[in-house]
Amino acid sequence: MRNLWLVAVVLSVSWATSVSAEDYPDRAVKIVVPFPAGGTADAVPRIVGDWLSRKWGQPVVIENRTGAAGNIGAEAVYRSPPDGYTLLSAPPPPLVINQNLYPKLGYDPTKFEPIIVMAQVPNALIVNPNTIKASSLPELIDFLRQNPGKVTSATQGNGTTSHLTSELFQLMAKVTLRHVPYRGSAPALQGLLAGDVDLMFDNLGVSLPLVEAGKLKLLAVASATRMPSLPNVPTIAALLPGFEAVAWYGIVAPPNTPKAIIDKINADANEALRQPEVQDSLKKLSAEIFGGSVGKTAKYMRDEIERWDHVIKAADIKLQ
Repeated sequence: MRNLWLVAVVLSVSWATSVSAEDYPDRAVKIVVPFPAGGTADAVPRIVGDWLSRKWGQPVVIENRTGAAGNIGAEAVYRSPPDGYTLLSAPPPPLVINQNLYPKLGYDPTKFEPIIVMAQVPNALIVNPNTIKASSLPELIDFLRQNPGKVTSATQGNGTTSHLTSELFQLMAKVTLRHVPYRGSAPALQGLLAGDVDLMFDNLGVSLPLVEAGKLKLLAVASATRMPSLPNVPTIAALLPGFEAVAWYGIVAPPNTPKAIIDKINADANEALRQPEVQDSLKKLSAEIFGGSVGKTAKYMRDEIERWDHVIKAADIKLQ
């Protein structure tokens, strides 16, 4: 009788999970973005979420919950019910970087349920042309070496990819910049436009239109090779071999979210990424589609933890 009871319990749990996945979602889904509106971290999930809301027939609500390099929003999702109705969409910091920078976090990034990496966007070195007169990367490095610590570098905040990219650049170029952290790409770009800071390592999603409008100057990209869409823009790696920094934007769920729900979100998000209108919108952000299975996502995030940990240790980065 005990064995029959156990079988019944297992079957009932399996049935409940399959039903919940089959019916999912039957109400609004919230995607928490732990960075401010206006940046690529906000734009990418909005594009995908808009398509998902139409497929699901339910609202997909983006909630910006900022602070502490993404930790505040990430912790809120981590402690949410594991039912698929509260998800986290984030760039690398709260998922693969912060555990190597912060002595204590209110959540364990490795316990999130990986769902998908939607897209990747290369970082790029952009400057305010009114404060930085260099027209090429070699000219800029020469200027920085002659003026150590005098040029300011805006970042999206402590521990963000723009911060780590800036630190890696200083290490490899043997220069010194003055770090000015903001709370996200949008406010950092506003500071750069206003001349409050001199340069920034930012993803091209939001900054490229400002470059095309002549308000900012693009000196180099941080991808391993030149971007097909920007064939005349050199790579930083051409001058500093091995230099590479790419931002990416993933979706994860709270720990112990049922696998069936994870798989459904993954399948539907991949379907979204195959839509021409979604691809066109992401292309305008200089974003390259990533996508793929849950397994591919999990492996990529594990590899990213190791990669950024190496950068942090090599540059001896410590939060102030």
